[in-house]
Amino acid sequence: MTLSPEELTAMLLSLKVAATAVAFSVPVGVAVACLLSRGNFFGKALLNGIVYLPLILPPVVTGYLLLLTFGRKGAVGAFLDQWFGLVFSFRWTGAALAAGVMGFPLLVRSIRLSLDNVDRRLEAAASTLGASRPWVFVTVTLPLIVPGIVAGAVLAFAKAMGEFGATITFVSNIPGETQTLASAIYTYTQVPGGEFAAMRLTLVSIVISLTAVIASELLARRLAAGTGAQ
Repeated sequence: MTLSPEELTAMLLSLKVAATAVAFSVPVGVAVACLLSRGNFFGKALLNGIVYLPLILPPVVTGYLLLLTFGRKGAVGAFLDQWFGLVFSFRWTGAALAAGVMGFPLLVRSIRLSLDNVDRRLEAAASTLGASRPWVFVTVTLPLIVPGIVAGAVLAFAKAMGEFGATITFVSNIPGETQTLASAIYTYTQVPGGEFAAMRLTLVSIVISLTAVIASELLARRLAAGTGAQ
């Protein structure tokens, strides 16, 4: 199966967007999951609702909210453009932002479940030996939740690879700049004779997603075995 230059560009852009989205989401996801799992503060329920909101809202609504916030005239977007020269709207960086936002709830949920299953007695034992709370997290908690982080990252990656509604609303469908696999498939289904190209890209999406899921499962099992997790 040979891809045309346009199809190859869409595939490589999707991989770039998904990888960037996950790379920036993981540290934030770990921090938010820790707050939701271990924190006890006013507004926790509100934070929990905001985190999972992208799963409930129509993707188009999420994309429109991103456009209002991170567009060139948005409050955050105008600030980033003026002071840092960072532009999201109608750029591949915006596609990565949209993909990251849509996959973030899946990432946080996976990490939070891992945190909830950590034996707190192990952390308490480390504390009694004189370890500080940050050191306990780095040396005890973090290794135990690595399988959950990996699983969540893969789910977020798969979601980013297939994201369409929020992305096309926020950054449009510009070939070579914001046209990912999902938007390219949509484009090919709208033009006469584009069925074969759409099918090729569909198969590519399936292969990439399956490969990522299988690889993450194998890696998570190996990491779980190494840390003694079940």
